[in-house]
Amino acid sequence: MRLLIDENLAEALVRALAATFPDSLHIRILGHGGASDASVWELAKSHACTLLTRDEDFLQLSILRGAPPKVILLRIGNCSTTEVVSLLHARLELVTTFIEDADATVLALGW
Repeated sequence: MRLLIDENLAEALVRALAATFPDSLHIRILGHGGASDASVWELAKSHACTLLTRDEDFLQLSILRGAPPKVILLRIGNCSTTEVVSLLHARLELVTTFIEDADATVLALGW
């Protein structure tokens, strides 16, 4: 389970989630900070990642284009890296099922 973490989330998530989501990437670490949503979409697709974001625009892209990539949309507002990690770990079974489901496209997560 590999994630591409959108720039609206901290780069530290790559390290914090490494045990659970190995080989995950961050858009800024890839040198694409400030990229358009369409470019981020294509990067997630080309790197075979599930996109982790708080940006609602990716919900619309998913409706228009379908998967891949799959999108995990965090509906938690501004929060710490620790809170994001806690949410993903608390919902890990749901996230795993979502990623493995061939028909699923978007998973909205919140507390």
